[in-house]
Amino acid sequence: MRERERESAMKEGGGDGFVRADQIDLKNLDEQLERHLSRALTMEKRKEEERRERRREEWEIDPSKLVIKGVIARGTFGTVHRGVYDGQDVAVKLLDWGEEGNKTDSEVAAVRAAFSQEVSVWHKLDHPNVTKFIGAAIGATDLNIQTENGHLGMASNVCCVIVEYLPGGALKSFLIKHHRRKLAFKVVVQIALDLARGLSYLHSQKIVHRDVKTENMLLDRTGTVKIADFGVARIEAQNPNDMTGETGTLGYMAPEVCPFVTFHLGNFYIRFSNYVA
Repeated sequence: MRERERESAMKEGGGDGFVRADQIDLKNLDEQLERHLSRALTMEKRKEEERRERRREEWEIDPSKLVIKGVIARGTFGTVHRGVYDGQDVAVKLLDWGEEGNKTDSEVAAVRAAFSQEVSVWHKLDHPNVTKFIGAAIGATDLNIQTENGHLGMASNVCCVIVEYLPGGALKSFLIKHHRRKLAFKVVVQIALDLARGLSYLHSQKIVHRDVKTENMLLDRTGTVKIADFGVARIEAQNPNDMTGETGTLGYMAPEVCPFVTFHLGNFYIRFSNYVA
């Protein structure tokens, strides 16, 4: 019926595709528009409710409690910022998995699943020589994190890791700073003990760090060494070419795990003995 009225109105209007205004059922148009808007609002409300009802993992942070400050370190895959989470000084690591569109949906899903598995293990660790994990978030387009200058939106391919802030910096920087003057013997022993205890704890939890090096050892205010970057070390490598798929940084790898290095144990012993009194 409405179609015939429309055709009739078009004919009366000259058949050029114009419709006479007095032939338009404005009431019907208003009803259609109202129904369309109602459906759109209902769908948006349902999506919002689903986001709120989604079960939050134990390690997921509340973004409203996080304030990101200045950058303290940069890497190929992201940046490390000073920050405050729920009143506590923290280090905030924003990890970038690459430009959007460069990975397939299955690749992104695999990386997210691996990341979730790693942080779900890390958040359960508790040892004085392991950096305390506070929380994490896998980025989403609707996730906004407060900054001192406003808000920072996280893309869907970015994740956020929050750990305790250790003001002593990396062990590497500490050793370089004291390279002209040897450290006291008791300090060296304490560093070695801290590292050994931290690794022993990880191994007792069936965890292999995979990238043990001085850059991944941090010091707190008292000089205690804590193992850092557990689980996500591969993601945060300064140079992807310095990393292998499984075992860490080449310069710190044990020779027996180098897949492309052939050596004779006797020769290795002779060379090593030259450096030992």
